[in-house]
Amino acid sequence: MQPAADIARSKGPLSIGPLSIGIDIGTSGARAVAMRPDFSIAARSAVPLDRFGQNAPDPSVWWSAVGAALTELLSGIDRAAVRSIAVDGTSGTLLPVDGTGRPLAEPLMYNDKVDDDAILAVIAREAPAASAALGATSGLAKALRFQRRPGVAAVLHQADWIAGQFSGRFTVSDENNALKTGYDVEARRWPDWIAATGMRMELLPRVVKPGDITGTISASAADLFGLARDVAVVAGTTDGCASFLATGAAAVGDGVTALGSSLTIKILSDRPISAPQFGIYSHRLGDAYLAGGASNSGGKVLAQHFPLARIIELSAAIDPMTETGLDYYPLPAVGERFPVADPALPPRLTPRPADDADYLKGMLEGIAEIEALGYRRLAELGAPRLNSVRSVGGGAAAGTARLALMGAIEAGLL
Repeated sequence: MQPAADIARSKGPLSIGPLSIGIDIGTSGARAVAMRPDFSIAARSAVPLDRFGQNAPDPSVWWSAVGAALTELLSGIDRAAVRSIAVDGTSGTLLPVDGTGRPLAEPLMYNDKVDDDAILAVIAREAPAASAALGATSGLAKALRFQRRPGVAAVLHQADWIAGQFSGRFTVSDENNALKTGYDVEARRWPDWIAATGMRMELLPRVVKPGDITGTISASAADLFGLARDVAVVAGTTDGCASFLATGAAAVGDGVTALGSSLTIKILSDRPISAPQFGIYSHRLGDAYLAGGASNSGGKVLAQHFPLARIIELSAAIDPMTETGLDYYPLPAVGERFPVADPALPPRLTPRPADDADYLKGMLEGIAEIEALGYRRLAELGAPRLNSVRSVGGGAAAGTARLALMGAIEAGLL
């Protein structure tokens, strides 16, 4: 696989030969990447969500941003060369839809909590102790709440719904997005205990492996974007897993830290590692597992204090060889998911130094300490020895393009 640094450099002009497209829909915007069979990037694009409205949990805003990013991407490549497309989304973001895929309520985002004590109690009673479906932000808690909506035909993850806009099918998910909704990635099925929570199993999507072809693009989507009607729609993944794939990490012990709105840490393991008490769970990727978790710390808390231009300016004044001595735990609000699972954990961002550069540096040091604690926690729980750490930000679309490419190769489309 091609290293992340090489991916970033290989932009290339107008594409020659077949292409696969990966789309990432995140908390701040939509990104798209067109990838060649050698894993080099032919084109990329990015569109912020706020171009279409301030409400991030609005599916119409998601789709508008995705459409704009894809249109921009296609303007720089040969549309006839596109053979497959895949989508990743934020892990644990769900919404209820009717039989046509029309949203019936505002989605609950990855970090939204279900405040229904009865729902949380029944999951705690029925779920195995190591299940990623435990907790107020779990996908299963959201699904149980959404199944009460009149006219609901399915409860989908964010990536499922976007992929459905391309395929016309709102019935399929992937193993990575389904994990926090209770899917058993080792047995590769929805476990029986989920029905005991009162969940209507017919509302849950069919689950396939990331990279599996789920069908072809619908005629309406093909016409909308000027694509051939035999373009394959490939099962995607979560944003965190996609960021891992984008780096080219492929060996047991490879770790990836993804800094976006939140901080995600994953290590490739030969066995699953689950510890909900620390916010740790394992996604399945082929015959291996991506063990890790997502902290609420990250870019979002930085953006609360400084605009991007100011962060860039202040960063130039930071000496990474010295330490501030500040003991920060940067959070955008009360509550943490990983490596400490504590919904009452407050942000720790005082005392504030007079120098803004020192304040930013203190926050960055705090984020780095959370990263280090995350990898230590994984090691304590039996993760393989950490051989390398790659850092990535905003690379999820490239990882999803890899899935689209591999799915097309396996199906003989390339």
